[in-house]
Amino acid sequence: QVQLVESGGGLVQPGESLRLSCSISGSAPNVYAMNWFRQSPGKEREFVARIGPTGRTNYTDAVKGRFTISRDKAKNVIYLQMDSLVVEDTAVYYCNRVTGNIWGQGTQVIVRS
Repeated sequence: QVQLVESGGGLVQPGESLRLSCSISGSAPNVYAMNWFRQSPGKEREFVARIGPTGRTNYTDAVKGRFTISRDKAKNVIYLQMDSLVVEDTAVYYCNRVTGNIWGQGTQVIVRS
């Protein structure tokens, strides 16, 4: 059974950085496309970033140039490096495997002065 477990969230100030991790069990990350989504209070869940099996990445416009998605094949982990955080990045961040539509439980990110 494939399981995704996110970690690394927390409370930071605007301009600071966080790195989220998505640990994958039961599946090899380099085989499937993996996404990060986020959901802010009162809003729909939205796409943030994707990394494909070949390493190709794409991002939503709101995070381009600030966030970087990557994978460590040896550790079976997907990362989301978030720099220059702004208040609008506050959300629960979810890891998602496209195939099978598998989701983690989410990790909370709060950006506040």
